[in-house]
Amino acid sequence: MVQSRRRSGNYRCPRRAALPAAALLLFLLAAVALLYVSPPPLADHPVLASSRRRRSAHTLLNSSGAGSMEEFERREISRAPTNGSAVRDDLWGSKLASKFYGCSNSSSRFLDSNITTQPERYLMIVTSGGLNQQRTGIIDAVVAARILNATLVVPKLDQASFWKDSSNFSDIFYADWFISSLSKDVKIVKELPHIGGKLRAPHRMRVPRKCTERCYLNRVLPALLKKHVIRLTKFDYRLANRLQTDLQKLRCRVNYHALRFTAPIQEMGEKLIQRMRERSMYFIALHLRFEPDMLAFSGCYYGGGEKERRELGAIRKRWKGLHPNPEKGRRQGRCPLTPEEVGLMLRALGYRKDVHIYVASGEIYGGARTLAPLKALFPNLHTKETISSKEELAPFSKYSSRMAALDFIVCDESDAFVANNNGNMAKILAGRRRYFGHKRTIRPNAKRLYPLFLNRGNMSWNAFSSKVHMVQKGFMGEPKELRPGRGEFHENPPTCICERTDGKAVARAKSQDDQVLNSVADQGKGIGEPAVPNHTDEEAGEPDDDEDVPADKEVVDAEMVDDVLAGDPELEQILSD
Repeated sequence: MVQSRRRSGNYRCPRRAALPAAALLLFLLAAVALLYVSPPPLADHPVLASSRRRRSAHTLLNSSGAGSMEEFERREISRAPTNGSAVRDDLWGSKLASKFYGCSNSSSRFLDSNITTQPERYLMIVTSGGLNQQRTGIIDAVVAARILNATLVVPKLDQASFWKDSSNFSDIFYADWFISSLSKDVKIVKELPHIGGKLRAPHRMRVPRKCTERCYLNRVLPALLKKHVIRLTKFDYRLANRLQTDLQKLRCRVNYHALRFTAPIQEMGEKLIQRMRERSMYFIALHLRFEPDMLAFSGCYYGGGEKERRELGAIRKRWKGLHPNPEKGRRQGRCPLTPEEVGLMLRALGYRKDVHIYVASGEIYGGARTLAPLKALFPNLHTKETISSKEELAPFSKYSSRMAALDFIVCDESDAFVANNNGNMAKILAGRRRYFGHKRTIRPNAKRLYPLFLNRGNMSWNAFSSKVHMVQKGFMGEPKELRPGRGEFHENPPTCICERTDGKAVARAKSQDDQVLNSVADQGKGIGEPAVPNHTDEEAGEPDDDEDVPADKEVVDAEMVDDVLAGDPELEQILSD
Protein backbone atom coordinates (compact mmCIF):
# COMPACT_ATOMS: atom_id res chain seq x y z
CA MET A 1 0.00 0.00 0.00
CA VAL A 2 2.78 2.44 0.86
CA GLN A 3 4.49 1.84 -2.44
CA SER A 4 1.18 2.28 -4.28
CA ARG A 5 0.50 5.68 -2.61
CA ARG A 6 3.92 7.07 -3.60
CA ARG A 7 3.41 6.13 -7.23
CA SER A 8 -0.08 7.61 -7.41
CA GLY A 9 1.06 11.30 -7.13
CA ASN A 10 -1.09 12.01 -4.04
CA TYR A 11 1.85 11.84 -1.67
CA ARG A 12 1.65 14.39 1.23
CA CYS A 13 4.72 15.96 2.95
CA PRO A 14 5.20 15.13 6.61
CA ARG A 15 3.88 17.81 9.01
CA ARG A 16 7.36 18.79 10.30
CA ALA A 17 8.52 19.68 6.76
CA ALA A 18 5.55 22.01 6.15
CA LEU A 19 6.06 24.13 9.29
CA PRO A 20 9.24 26.08 8.18
CA ALA A 21 7.69 26.97 4.83
CA ALA A 22 4.56 28.30 6.52
CA ALA A 23 6.64 30.38 8.94
CA LEU A 24 8.62 31.91 6.10
CA LEU A 25 5.44 32.83 4.25
CA LEU A 26 3.98 34.53 7.33
CA PHE A 27 7.23 36.52 7.85
CA LEU A 28 7.18 37.82 4.28
CA LEU A 29 3.52 38.85 4.53
CA ALA A 30 4.23 40.72 7.78
CA ALA A 31 7.19 42.58 6.22
CA VAL A 32 5.10 43.71 3.24
CA ALA A 33 2.31 44.90 5.54
CA LEU A 34 4.76 46.89 7.68
CA LEU A 35 6.22 48.66 4.66
CA TYR A 36 2.74 49.54 3.42
CA VAL A 37 1.61 50.93 6.78
CA SER A 38 4.86 52.86 7.50
CA PRO A 39 6.46 54.23 4.29
CA PRO A 40 9.82 56.06 4.61
CA PRO A 41 9.54 59.77 5.47
CA LEU A 42 9.40 61.97 2.36
CA ALA A 43 12.27 64.02 3.69
CA ASP A 44 14.56 60.98 3.54
CA HIS A 45 13.52 59.88 0.07
CA PRO A 46 16.60 60.56 -2.10
CA VAL A 47 14.71 61.51 -5.27
CA LEU A 48 12.23 63.83 -3.51
CA ALA A 49 14.97 65.35 -1.33
CA SER A 50 17.05 66.13 -4.41
CA SER A 51 14.00 67.60 -6.15
CA ARG A 52 13.23 69.75 -3.12
CA ARG A 53 16.79 71.09 -3.02
CA ARG A 54 16.50 72.15 -6.64
CA ARG A 55 13.15 73.85 -5.96
CA SER A 56 14.70 75.63 -2.97
CA ALA A 57 17.44 76.99 -5.17
CA HIS A 58 14.98 78.32 -7.74
CA THR A 59 12.78 79.79 -5.00
CA LEU A 60 15.77 81.65 -3.57
CA LEU A 61 16.71 82.94 -7.00
CA ASN A 62 13.21 84.18 -7.76
CA SER A 63 12.66 85.80 -4.38
CA SER A 64 16.00 87.45 -3.62
CA GLY A 65 17.73 88.39 -6.86
CA ALA A 66 21.06 87.55 -8.50
CA GLY A 67 23.10 86.83 -5.38
CA SER A 68 20.77 84.17 -4.00
CA MET A 69 22.45 81.18 -5.62
CA GLU A 70 25.61 82.07 -3.72
CA GLU A 71 23.55 82.13 -0.50
CA PHE A 72 22.08 78.75 -1.33
CA GLU A 73 25.52 77.28 -1.99
CA ARG A 74 26.86 78.62 1.30
CA ARG A 75 23.95 77.07 3.13
CA GLU A 76 24.72 73.77 1.41
CA ILE A 77 28.34 73.96 2.60
CA SER A 78 27.07 73.76 6.16
CA ARG A 79 25.97 70.20 5.43
CA ALA A 80 29.62 69.12 5.60
CA PRO A 81 30.32 67.19 8.81
CA THR A 82 31.63 69.40 11.61
CA ASN A 83 34.70 67.34 12.38
CA GLY A 84 35.19 65.63 9.03
CA SER A 85 36.50 62.10 8.95
CA ALA A 86 38.68 60.63 11.64
CA VAL A 87 42.36 61.52 11.28
CA ARG A 88 44.00 59.11 8.85
CA ASP A 89 47.70 58.59 8.32
CA ASP A 90 47.34 58.83 4.54
CA LEU A 91 46.14 62.43 4.84
CA TRP A 92 49.61 63.48 5.95
CA GLY A 93 51.89 61.22 3.95
CA SER A 94 52.24 58.30 1.57
CA LYS A 95 52.56 54.76 2.92
CA LEU A 96 54.84 54.00 -0.04
CA ALA A 97 57.23 56.92 0.57
CA SER A 98 59.86 54.82 2.39
CA LYS A 99 60.40 52.77 -0.77
CA PHE A 100 61.71 55.78 -2.71
CA TYR A 101 64.48 58.32 -2.23
CA GLY A 102 66.12 61.24 -4.01
CA CYS A 103 69.19 60.25 -6.05
CA SER A 104 71.11 62.99 -7.83
CA ASN A 105 74.73 61.83 -7.66
CA SER A 106 76.55 62.01 -10.98
CA SER A 107 77.84 58.97 -12.81
CA SER A 108 81.52 58.14 -13.27
CA ARG A 109 81.23 59.44 -16.85
CA PHE A 110 80.49 62.98 -15.60
CA LEU A 111 83.94 64.55 -15.52
CA ASP A 112 85.14 67.09 -12.96
CA SER A 113 84.76 70.75 -13.93
CA ASN A 114 88.54 71.22 -13.64
CA ILE A 115 88.82 68.98 -16.69
CA THR A 116 85.84 70.21 -18.72
CA THR A 117 85.88 73.99 -18.16
CA GLN A 118 87.60 75.82 -21.01
CA PRO A 119 89.52 79.10 -20.47
CA GLU A 120 88.10 82.40 -21.63
CA ARG A 121 84.53 81.16 -21.82
CA TYR A 122 82.13 83.02 -19.53
CA LEU A 123 78.36 82.72 -19.41
CA MET A 124 76.21 85.42 -17.83
CA ILE A 125 72.43 85.20 -17.52
CA VAL A 126 69.67 87.60 -16.52
CA THR A 127 66.64 85.91 -14.97
CA SER A 128 63.02 86.91 -15.44
CA GLY A 129 59.83 87.01 -13.38
CA GLY A 130 59.16 86.33 -9.71
CA LEU A 131 61.23 84.31 -7.26
CA ASN A 132 60.26 80.85 -8.49
CA GLN A 133 60.51 81.65 -12.19
CA GLN A 134 63.96 83.09 -11.49
CA ARG A 135 64.83 79.91 -9.62
CA THR A 136 64.17 77.81 -12.73
CA GLY A 137 66.41 80.18 -14.71
CA ILE A 138 69.26 79.80 -12.21
CA ILE A 139 69.01 76.00 -12.29
CA ASP A 140 69.06 75.89 -16.08
CA ALA A 141 71.91 78.42 -16.26
CA VAL A 142 74.19 76.01 -14.39
CA VAL A 143 73.32 73.23 -16.83
CA ALA A 144 73.78 75.53 -19.84
CA ALA A 145 77.26 76.48 -18.58
CA ARG A 146 78.12 72.79 -18.28
CA ILE A 147 76.91 72.11 -21.84
CA LEU A 148 79.13 74.97 -23.10
CA ASN A 149 82.09 74.02 -20.84
CA ALA A 150 82.03 77.63 -19.65
CA THR A 151 82.49 79.41 -16.35
CA LEU A 152 79.21 80.73 -14.97
CA VAL A 153 79.03 84.20 -13.45
CA VAL A 154 76.58 84.27 -10.51
CA PRO A 155 73.21 85.00 -12.14
CA LYS A 156 71.72 88.49 -12.11
CA LEU A 157 68.17 88.65 -10.81
CA ASP A 158 65.32 90.49 -12.49
CA GLN A 159 65.05 93.91 -10.79
CA ALA A 160 63.01 95.82 -13.35
CA SER A 161 59.86 93.72 -13.64
CA PHE A 162 56.41 94.07 -12.11
CA TRP A 163 57.74 92.82 -8.78
CA LYS A 164 60.04 95.86 -8.37
CA ASP A 165 62.49 93.96 -6.18
CA SER A 166 66.04 95.34 -6.00
CA SER A 167 67.47 92.19 -4.39
CA ASN A 168 70.68 90.68 -5.72
CA PHE A 169 71.43 86.96 -5.80
CA SER A 170 73.34 87.11 -2.52
CA ASP A 171 70.41 88.89 -0.80
CA ILE A 172 68.23 85.82 -1.28
CA PHE A 173 70.53 82.84 -1.82
CA TYR A 174 73.63 81.71 0.05
CA ALA A 175 76.13 82.54 -2.73
CA ASP A 176 79.25 80.95 -1.20
CA TRP A 177 77.47 77.62 -0.70
CA PHE A 178 76.07 77.81 -4.23
CA ILE A 179 79.58 78.18 -5.66
CA SER A 180 81.34 75.61 -3.47
CA SER A 181 78.69 72.87 -3.60
CA LEU A 182 78.74 72.88 -7.41
CA SER A 183 82.50 73.28 -7.80
CA LYS A 184 82.96 69.76 -9.22
CA ASP A 185 80.17 70.29 -11.74
CA VAL A 186 80.59 73.85 -12.99
CA LYS A 187 83.09 76.58 -12.22
CA ILE A 188 81.20 79.62 -10.85
CA VAL A 189 82.55 83.10 -10.07
CA LYS A 190 80.86 86.06 -8.40
CA GLU A 191 82.08 88.69 -10.86
CA LEU A 192 83.31 88.68 -14.42
CA PRO A 193 87.13 88.78 -14.30
CA HIS A 194 89.43 90.68 -16.61
CA ILE A 195 90.33 88.78 -19.76
CA GLY A 196 93.67 89.61 -21.35
CA GLY A 197 94.10 92.46 -18.88
CA LYS A 198 90.80 94.15 -19.63
CA LEU A 199 87.15 93.83 -18.74
CA ARG A 200 85.24 92.62 -21.77
CA ALA A 201 81.72 93.80 -22.56
CA PRO A 202 79.43 90.77 -22.82
CA HIS A 203 77.78 89.92 -26.13
CA ARG A 204 74.01 89.94 -25.54
CA MET A 205 71.77 87.31 -27.10
CA ARG A 206 68.64 85.30 -26.40
CA VAL A 207 68.03 81.64 -27.07
CA PRO A 208 64.63 80.15 -27.94
CA ARG A 209 62.56 78.54 -25.23
CA LYS A 210 63.27 74.87 -24.58
CA CYS A 211 66.59 75.06 -26.37
CA THR A 212 68.21 71.60 -26.57
CA GLU A 213 71.87 70.69 -26.02
CA ARG A 214 72.42 70.79 -29.77
CA CYS A 215 70.70 74.16 -29.91
CA TYR A 216 73.19 75.60 -27.38
CA LEU A 217 76.16 74.08 -29.20
CA ASN A 218 75.00 75.39 -32.59
CA ARG A 219 73.68 78.80 -31.54
CA VAL A 220 75.60 79.93 -28.46
CA LEU A 221 78.98 78.18 -28.63
CA PRO A 222 80.19 79.85 -31.87
CA ALA A 223 79.42 83.29 -30.41
CA LEU A 224 81.08 82.31 -27.13
CA LEU A 225 84.27 81.21 -28.91
CA LYS A 226 84.39 84.52 -30.75
CA LYS A 227 83.27 86.96 -28.01
CA HIS A 228 84.43 85.00 -24.90
CA VAL A 229 81.62 86.48 -22.79
CA ILE A 230 77.94 85.87 -23.53
CA ARG A 231 74.99 87.34 -21.65
CA LEU A 232 71.70 85.48 -22.17
CA THR A 233 68.75 87.74 -21.39
CA LYS A 234 65.23 86.89 -20.19
CA PHE A 235 66.51 83.50 -19.16
CA ASP A 236 63.38 81.55 -18.27
CA TYR A 237 62.55 78.11 -19.66
CA ARG A 238 65.42 78.43 -22.12
CA LEU A 239 66.51 74.81 -21.70
CA ALA A 240 64.75 71.69 -22.97
CA ASN A 241 62.70 69.63 -20.54
CA ARG A 242 64.41 66.39 -21.55
CA LEU A 243 68.17 66.07 -21.35
CA GLN A 244 70.68 63.26 -20.89
CA THR A 245 70.60 61.66 -17.43
CA ASP A 246 73.71 63.31 -15.95
CA LEU A 247 72.47 66.78 -16.91
CA GLN A 248 69.06 66.06 -15.35
CA LYS A 249 70.77 64.97 -12.16
CA LEU A 250 72.80 68.18 -12.22
CA ARG A 251 69.51 70.07 -12.36
CA CYS A 252 68.46 68.26 -9.19
CA ARG A 253 71.72 68.98 -7.38
CA VAL A 254 71.28 72.68 -8.10
CA ASN A 255 67.58 72.81 -7.23
CA TYR A 256 67.50 70.62 -4.13
CA HIS A 257 70.95 71.16 -2.65
CA ALA A 258 72.90 74.13 -4.01
CA LEU A 259 70.16 76.77 -3.78
CA ARG A 260 69.88 77.61 -0.09
CA PHE A 261 68.31 80.78 1.23
CA THR A 262 70.42 83.25 3.21
CA ALA A 263 70.59 82.79 6.99
CA PRO A 264 68.16 85.66 7.86
CA ILE A 265 65.51 84.31 5.47
CA GLN A 266 66.00 80.71 6.56
CA GLU A 267 65.86 81.58 10.27
CA MET A 268 62.68 83.61 9.89
CA GLY A 269 61.11 80.83 7.84
CA GLU A 270 61.93 78.31 10.57
CA LYS A 271 60.34 80.58 13.17
CA LEU A 272 57.12 80.59 11.14
CA ILE A 273 57.20 76.78 10.93
CA GLN A 274 57.77 76.50 14.67
CA ARG A 275 54.79 78.75 15.37
CA MET A 276 52.59 76.63 13.13
CA ARG A 277 53.79 73.51 14.96
CA GLU A 278 52.97 75.11 18.31
CA ARG A 279 49.38 75.48 17.12
CA SER A 280 49.00 71.98 15.69
CA MET A 281 50.95 68.76 15.26
CA TYR A 282 50.08 68.74 11.55
CA PHE A 283 49.28 71.65 9.24
CA ILE A 284 48.39 72.31 5.63
CA ALA A 285 50.05 74.99 3.51
CA LEU A 286 47.86 76.55 0.83
CA HIS A 287 49.41 78.55 -2.01
CA LEU A 288 46.49 80.74 -3.03
CA ARG A 289 46.75 82.64 -6.32
CA PHE A 290 43.69 84.87 -6.53
CA GLU A 291 44.96 88.26 -7.68
CA PRO A 292 42.65 90.48 -9.79
CA ASP A 293 44.93 90.51 -12.87
CA MET A 294 45.29 86.76 -12.82
CA LEU A 295 41.55 86.18 -12.48
CA ALA A 296 40.81 88.67 -15.25
CA PHE A 297 43.24 86.97 -17.63
CA SER A 298 41.79 83.53 -16.88
CA GLY A 299 38.47 84.74 -18.32
CA CYS A 300 36.59 82.68 -15.74
CA TYR A 301 33.61 83.59 -13.55
CA TYR A 302 34.05 83.14 -9.81
CA GLY A 303 30.56 83.77 -8.42
CA GLY A 304 30.90 87.46 -7.56
CA GLY A 305 27.87 88.59 -9.55
CA GLU A 306 27.64 91.72 -11.66
CA LYS A 307 30.29 93.52 -9.57
CA GLU A 308 32.89 90.88 -10.44
CA ARG A 309 31.96 90.89 -14.12
CA ARG A 310 32.29 94.67 -14.25
CA GLU A 311 35.61 94.91 -12.35
CA LEU A 312 37.41 92.00 -14.00
CA GLY A 313 35.96 92.99 -17.39
CA ALA A 314 37.58 96.42 -17.05
CA ILE A 315 40.99 94.84 -16.39
CA ARG A 316 40.48 92.36 -19.24
CA LYS A 317 40.22 95.18 -21.79
CA ARG A 318 44.01 95.53 -21.62
CA TRP A 319 44.40 92.40 -23.75
CA LYS A 320 42.79 92.85 -27.14
CA GLY A 321 43.56 89.31 -28.31
CA LEU A 322 41.85 87.70 -25.34
CA HIS A 323 38.38 86.30 -25.95
CA PRO A 324 37.28 84.59 -22.73
CA ASN A 325 34.75 81.80 -22.55
CA PRO A 326 34.08 81.22 -18.82
CA GLU A 327 32.16 77.98 -19.24
CA LYS A 328 34.74 76.50 -21.60
CA GLY A 329 37.56 77.52 -19.26
CA ARG A 330 35.89 75.73 -16.37
CA ARG A 331 35.27 72.58 -18.41
CA GLN A 332 38.91 72.47 -19.44
CA GLY A 333 40.12 72.92 -15.86
CA ARG A 334 41.90 76.21 -16.65
CA CYS A 335 40.24 78.23 -13.89
CA PRO A 336 41.98 78.54 -10.51
CA LEU A 337 39.88 77.07 -7.72
CA THR A 338 38.20 79.61 -5.46
CA PRO A 339 39.10 79.58 -1.75
CA GLU A 340 35.68 78.04 -1.09
CA GLU A 341 36.29 75.25 -3.61
CA VAL A 342 39.70 74.49 -2.10
CA GLY A 343 38.05 74.21 1.33
CA LEU A 344 35.32 71.90 0.05
CA MET A 345 37.88 69.66 -1.65
CA LEU A 346 40.01 69.40 1.50
CA ARG A 347 37.02 68.64 3.73
CA ALA A 348 35.79 66.04 1.26
CA LEU A 349 39.22 64.38 1.29
CA GLY A 350 38.88 63.98 5.06
CA TYR A 351 40.71 66.94 6.61
CA ARG A 352 38.93 68.01 9.78
CA LYS A 353 37.55 71.43 10.55
CA ASP A 354 40.12 71.91 13.34
CA VAL A 355 43.09 71.54 10.96
CA HIS A 356 45.36 74.61 10.83
CA ILE A 357 46.13 76.08 7.41
CA TYR A 358 48.99 78.42 6.49
CA VAL A 359 47.92 80.61 3.55
CA ALA A 360 50.68 81.83 1.23
CA SER A 361 49.22 84.46 -1.04
CA GLY A 362 49.51 87.90 -2.54
CA GLU A 363 46.59 90.29 -2.93
CA ILE A 364 43.32 88.34 -2.83
CA TYR A 365 40.52 89.66 -5.00
CA GLY A 366 37.60 90.48 -2.70
CA GLY A 367 39.78 90.29 0.43
CA ALA A 368 38.11 88.97 3.60
CA ARG A 369 34.80 88.45 1.80
CA THR A 370 36.43 86.02 -0.62
CA LEU A 371 38.16 84.14 2.21
CA ALA A 372 35.02 83.92 4.39
CA PRO A 373 33.70 80.59 2.95
CA LEU A 374 37.14 78.99 3.41
CA LYS A 375 37.34 80.33 6.96
CA ALA A 376 33.88 78.86 7.69
CA LEU A 377 35.19 75.44 6.65
CA PHE A 378 38.60 75.85 8.32
CA PRO A 379 38.51 78.56 11.04
CA ASN A 380 42.24 78.18 11.82
CA LEU A 381 43.73 80.17 8.94
CA HIS A 382 47.13 81.80 9.35
CA THR A 383 49.55 83.89 7.28
CA LYS A 384 53.07 85.07 7.95
CA GLU A 385 51.57 88.43 8.94
CA THR A 386 49.24 86.90 11.55
CA ILE A 387 51.84 84.71 13.28
CA SER A 388 54.67 87.24 13.36
CA SER A 389 55.12 90.90 14.24
CA LYS A 390 55.69 93.81 11.89
CA GLU A 391 59.13 94.25 13.42
CA GLU A 392 60.09 90.67 12.59
CA LEU A 393 58.97 91.03 8.98
CA ALA A 394 60.44 94.52 8.51
CA PRO A 395 63.76 93.29 6.97
CA PHE A 396 61.79 91.39 4.31
CA SER A 397 58.52 93.26 3.78
CA LYS A 398 59.85 95.72 1.18
CA TYR A 399 61.15 92.92 -1.03
CA SER A 400 58.61 90.67 -2.74
CA SER A 401 61.12 87.88 -3.44
CA ARG A 402 62.23 87.68 0.19
CA MET A 403 58.61 87.56 1.37
CA ALA A 404 57.95 84.83 -1.23
CA ALA A 405 60.98 82.94 0.09
CA LEU A 406 59.44 82.87 3.58
CA ASP A 407 56.25 81.36 2.16
CA PHE A 408 58.32 78.87 0.16
CA ILE A 409 60.08 77.61 3.32
CA VAL A 410 56.82 77.10 5.23
CA CYS A 411 55.08 75.43 2.29
CA ASP A 412 58.07 73.13 1.77
CA GLU A 413 58.00 71.94 5.39
CA SER A 414 54.21 71.62 5.71
CA ASP A 415 52.67 68.19 6.29
CA ALA A 416 50.35 68.66 3.32
CA PHE A 417 50.64 71.19 0.51
CA VAL A 418 47.92 72.32 -1.87
CA ALA A 419 47.69 75.07 -4.49
CA ASN A 420 44.62 76.41 -6.25
CA ASN A 421 46.61 77.03 -9.43
CA ASN A 422 49.53 75.12 -10.92
CA GLY A 423 52.04 77.98 -11.18
CA ASN A 424 55.82 77.92 -10.83
CA MET A 425 55.86 77.76 -7.04
CA ALA A 426 53.38 74.88 -7.00
CA LYS A 427 55.40 72.98 -9.62
CA ILE A 428 58.78 73.49 -7.95
CA LEU A 429 57.41 72.51 -4.54
CA ALA A 430 55.70 69.45 -6.01
CA GLY A 431 59.01 68.23 -7.43
CA ARG A 432 60.90 69.07 -4.25
CA ARG A 433 58.40 67.29 -2.03
CA ARG A 434 58.62 64.19 -4.26
CA TYR A 435 62.41 64.24 -4.06
CA PHE A 436 62.47 64.56 -0.27
CA GLY A 437 60.16 61.70 0.62
CA HIS A 438 56.91 62.15 -1.32
CA LYS A 439 55.34 64.43 1.25
CA ARG A 440 51.60 64.81 0.74
CA THR A 441 51.13 67.22 -2.18
CA ILE A 442 47.62 67.80 -3.53
CA ARG A 443 47.11 68.99 -7.10
CA PRO A 444 43.44 69.81 -7.65
CA ASN A 445 42.08 67.91 -10.64
CA ALA A 446 40.16 71.03 -11.65
CA LYS A 447 38.76 69.58 -14.86
CA ARG A 448 36.94 66.77 -13.05
CA LEU A 449 36.20 68.68 -9.85
CA TYR A 450 34.21 71.32 -11.73
CA PRO A 451 31.09 69.19 -12.40
CA LEU A 452 31.16 68.04 -8.77
CA PHE A 453 31.14 71.62 -7.48
CA LEU A 454 28.43 72.47 -10.00
CA ASN A 455 26.15 69.65 -8.80
CA ARG A 456 27.11 69.80 -5.13
CA GLY A 457 23.57 70.76 -4.07
CA ASN A 458 22.10 67.67 -5.69
CA MET A 459 24.00 65.03 -3.75
CA SER A 460 24.62 64.07 -0.15
CA TRP A 461 27.87 65.01 1.56
CA ASN A 462 29.00 61.36 1.61
CA ALA A 463 28.38 61.04 -2.12
CA PHE A 464 30.25 64.29 -2.83
CA SER A 465 33.18 63.19 -0.64
CA SER A 466 33.33 59.79 -2.34
CA LYS A 467 33.43 61.38 -5.79
CA VAL A 468 36.15 63.87 -4.76
CA HIS A 469 38.28 60.97 -3.52
CA MET A 470 37.76 59.27 -6.86
CA VAL A 471 38.72 62.24 -9.08
CA GLN A 472 41.72 63.14 -6.91
CA LYS A 473 43.26 59.70 -7.21
CA GLY A 474 46.55 60.26 -9.03
CA PHE A 475 46.74 63.90 -7.89
CA MET A 476 47.88 63.39 -4.27
CA GLY A 477 51.67 63.23 -4.56
CA GLU A 478 51.99 59.46 -4.47
CA PRO A 479 55.09 57.77 -5.96
CA LYS A 480 54.84 57.03 -9.67
CA GLU A 481 51.51 58.82 -10.09
CA LEU A 482 52.99 60.86 -12.95
CA ARG A 483 54.48 59.06 -15.89
CA PRO A 484 58.12 59.92 -16.70
CA GLY A 485 58.42 62.91 -19.02
CA ARG A 486 55.01 64.32 -18.14
CA GLY A 487 55.00 68.01 -17.18
CA GLU A 488 57.99 70.21 -16.41
CA PHE A 489 61.07 68.44 -15.03
CA HIS A 490 61.04 70.72 -11.99
CA GLU A 491 57.60 69.35 -11.14
CA ASN A 492 58.27 65.72 -11.98
CA PRO A 493 61.99 64.74 -11.79
CA PRO A 494 61.86 60.93 -12.28
CA THR A 495 65.55 60.77 -13.19
CA CYS A 496 66.35 61.89 -9.64
CA ILE A 497 63.99 59.58 -7.73
CA CYS A 498 65.08 55.99 -7.14
CA GLU A 499 63.24 52.97 -5.80
CA ARG A 500 64.82 50.87 -3.08
CA THR A 501 65.54 47.36 -4.28
CA ASP A 502 66.29 45.71 -0.91
CA GLY A 503 62.73 46.21 0.40
CA LYS A 504 63.97 47.74 3.64
CA ALA A 505 62.41 50.95 4.92
CA VAL A 506 65.10 53.45 5.88
CA ALA A 507 64.48 56.23 8.41
CA ARG A 508 64.26 59.71 6.96
CA ALA A 509 67.51 61.67 7.27
CA LYS A 510 67.54 64.57 9.73
CA SER A 511 68.86 66.97 7.13
CA GLN A 512 67.32 67.07 3.67
CA ASP A 513 70.57 68.29 2.16
CA ASP A 514 72.51 65.40 3.72
CA GLN A 515 70.00 62.77 2.63
CA VAL A 516 71.27 62.50 -0.93
CA LEU A 517 74.65 64.16 -1.31
CA ASN A 518 76.16 62.37 1.69
CA SER A 519 74.51 59.01 1.05
CA VAL A 520 76.22 56.06 -0.48
CA ALA A 521 76.19 56.14 -4.25
CA ASP A 522 72.77 55.71 -5.75
CA GLN A 523 72.12 51.98 -5.45
CA GLY A 524 68.41 51.94 -6.19
CA LYS A 525 66.63 51.57 -9.46
CA GLY A 526 65.56 54.75 -11.29
CA ILE A 527 61.82 55.06 -11.80
CA GLY A 528 61.65 55.49 -15.52
CA GLU A 529 64.28 57.83 -16.90
CA PRO A 530 62.92 59.06 -20.23
CA ALA A 531 65.12 58.57 -23.25
CA VAL A 532 66.73 61.71 -24.62
CA PRO A 533 65.17 62.43 -28.00
CA ASN A 534 67.57 62.65 -30.94
CA HIS A 535 66.40 65.94 -32.42
CA THR A 536 67.44 66.65 -35.97
CA ASP A 537 66.58 70.34 -35.72
CA GLU A 538 68.73 72.41 -33.41
CA GLU A 539 65.75 74.28 -32.03
CA ALA A 540 63.52 71.27 -31.66
CA GLY A 541 61.95 71.13 -28.26
CA GLU A 542 59.58 68.55 -26.86
CA PRO A 543 55.81 68.72 -26.60
CA ASP A 544 54.20 69.63 -23.32
CA ASP A 545 52.53 66.31 -22.74
CA ASP A 546 50.71 67.16 -19.54
CA GLU A 547 47.75 65.20 -20.80
CA ASP A 548 47.03 62.91 -23.68
CA VAL A 549 44.21 64.94 -25.17
CA PRO A 550 42.04 63.10 -27.72
CA ALA A 551 41.84 64.81 -31.09
CA ASP A 552 38.13 65.47 -30.77
CA LYS A 553 38.45 67.27 -27.43
CA GLU A 554 38.73 71.01 -26.94
CA VAL A 555 42.24 72.24 -26.22
CA VAL A 556 43.61 75.58 -25.08
CA ASP A 557 44.94 77.76 -27.85
CA ALA A 558 48.47 78.03 -26.43
CA GLU A 559 49.69 80.24 -29.29
CA MET A 560 46.92 82.76 -28.62
CA VAL A 561 47.85 82.87 -24.93
CA ASP A 562 51.56 83.31 -25.76
CA ASP A 563 50.73 86.12 -28.20
CA VAL A 564 48.72 87.94 -25.54
CA LEU A 565 51.46 87.49 -22.96
CA ALA A 566 54.12 88.65 -25.39
CA GLY A 567 52.21 91.90 -25.75
CA ASP A 568 52.13 92.40 -22.00
CA PRO A 569 55.38 91.31 -20.30
CA GLU A 570 54.13 92.69 -16.99
CA LEU A 571 51.21 90.26 -17.04
CA GLU A 572 53.54 87.36 -17.83
CA GLN A 573 55.53 88.24 -14.72
CA ILE A 574 52.37 88.47 -12.59
CA LEU A 575 51.23 85.02 -13.74
CA SER A 576 54.68 83.44 -13.51
CA ASP A 577 54.69 82.36 -9.86
